[in-house]
Amino acid sequence: MHGFVPEGFFEQYMSKDNWYAVPLSVILAVPMYANAAGIVPVIEVFVAKGIPIGTAIAFMMAVVGLSLPEATLLKKVMTWRLIGIFFGTVTFFSSSCPAICLIIFYNM
Repeated sequence: MHGFVPEGFFEQYMSKDNWYAVPLSVILAVPMYANAAGIVPVIEVFVAKGIPIGTAIAFMMAVVGLSLPEATLLKKVMTWRLIGIFFGTVTFFSSSCPAICLIIFYNM
């Protein structure tokens, strides 16, 4: 992301003040391709820069579960309909689970 994304982009659009931060983080994660261990340092920087943990977790789940290279690999063993169902399910849960956790823990 270094050199390709303007400085402060993620802090501006994925902050806790934006209602669309979690869905946007899932959408921004799709072009990336990384494994769970490789995305942890990125998430650490996000949290250090003030991005809420739920939004960072949604980004991490989407990077690991949704990616364009993954879709091309899955195309060899699945139909486009099944890939769409898979992407829809992962998108729904990676967007809703962190949001539900944020609502629960911030209202305690």
